[in-house]
Amino acid sequence: MGKGRRYVVLAICCSSLFIVGLDTTILNVGLPSLKRDLHAPDSGLQWTIDAYGLMIASLLLFSGSMGDRLGRKRVFRTGLTLFSAGSLLCSLAPGLGWLIAFRMLQAVGGSMLNPVAMAIITNTFTERRERARAIGVWGAVIGLSMALGPVLGGVLVDGVGWRAIFWINVPIGLAAMVLTGLYVPESNAPRARRFDPAGQILVAATLGTLTYGIIEAPSAGWASTRTIVMFVIAAAALIGLVIVETRREEALLDMRFFRSVPFSGATGIAVCAFAALGGFLFLNTLYLQNVRGYSALHAGLMTLPMAAFAAIMPPISGRLVGSRGPRPSLVVAGIALPASGLLLTFLGPHTSLVLLVSAYVLFGIGFGMVNAPITNTAVSGMPVTQAGVAAAVASTSRQIGSALGVAILGSVAAHSAAGQVGRATIDPTSAPAWWIMVGCGAAIGVLGVLTTGSWARGTAARTAALFSAQPAPPERTTSLSGAGADGRAA
Repeated sequence: MGKGRRYVVLAICCSSLFIVGLDTTILNVGLPSLKRDLHAPDSGLQWTIDAYGLMIASLLLFSGSMGDRLGRKRVFRTGLTLFSAGSLLCSLAPGLGWLIAFRMLQAVGGSMLNPVAMAIITNTFTERRERARAIGVWGAVIGLSMALGPVLGGVLVDGVGWRAIFWINVPIGLAAMVLTGLYVPESNAPRARRFDPAGQILVAATLGTLTYGIIEAPSAGWASTRTIVMFVIAAAALIGLVIVETRREEALLDMRFFRSVPFSGATGIAVCAFAALGGFLFLNTLYLQNVRGYSALHAGLMTLPMAAFAAIMPPISGRLVGSRGPRPSLVVAGIALPASGLLLTFLGPHTSLVLLVSAYVLFGIGFGMVNAPITNTAVSGMPVTQAGVAAAVASTSRQIGSALGVAILGSVAAHSAAGQVGRATIDPTSAPAWWIMVGCGAAIGVLGVLTTGSWARGTAARTAALFSAQPAPPERTTSLSGAGADGRAA
């Protein structure tokens, strides 16, 4: 496959990532307007964001196995269809409940896109340095789409209304469908893996009950029976998931991956980084519009410094990872993100713009540096047949982190503001919420150092040997030899 064709495939894969990432953040700036139109409580705003992220996180690995069985190109195009249809329905939603339901339909389609796209990239770009650069581009698209969401959302909300933010997905989705038909080859695994319904149910139960307990705790009470029951169910489901997946031969989530310290570290880093992003974008838009009184457009434009650095830094990080490994990028992220959170603990109605812009720039630098090493560290040392699986788990961790960030930071801020059981109101100037972001950033730096040394690389090599001892038959593809990856991820 020629270099030009490889980068065409990369562009197609990145287009699907762009609309999925965009919808993770574009709605944030429209939340105040949506709240007024649909008479939604603050917890309803959290659910509008988190229903999308949780559904994607719950279905990423399952959707990968569907691509394995039914054909990756077919599942990819099905995902584009569902995502575009869900976007159109979101723009027509008559109430909050309908909007949340249509966001979940969007997410079902979105879950079919990223695993396929990432598997194609990791197997199309097989040379280490070229793959690192390609993953850097992938990281740039993640950063650009999620960071541009508030800016583009502000333009659309002020110009047309919050419903317009869903319209942009439809033409992009249709264009991606056409290009997929022209350039992306069909591929599927020679032996489709069996579905794991028990694992799938336990993953959804763990994420759903944990998030429900966190979001509703400020209103129900952190010590209320309902909150405690949700947390107990989440813990029981997590324990059950570990037990079931450890004993299953073809598990949805192969627990052997976590014997690799770099892989486990990449998972933790992804959760921390995207928890910081999700919480930051959610609280920041409420702060700019509800506390400072900015319009949606003004609030979106205020995030441009963050968006610019989130787009500039990933290619730099990708080249740095390719030449010096993931540690330098993770250390930079582990310094910049906590510094940003520390500045935001001083938020108030009259906080200076210099402090705000400084915090946004630092956040953009930190977040922009972290994406490429997440994926590179996750697939480091893995056989090529397992690279897609590792990357899919990293993508799942990103979605889990984003959902938990909105839930935790929002609920901590609501708890501080409410001070009593009842309908809680979120206070985006709550210092405890921003201190959580500081902790997430610091954890990235610590994990970046601990999981990139010689001892950590040794655990990755031993883990890879477990899979190398079970050779898989060659991939069956059309139009592009070797485009696929292990079925569960691709």
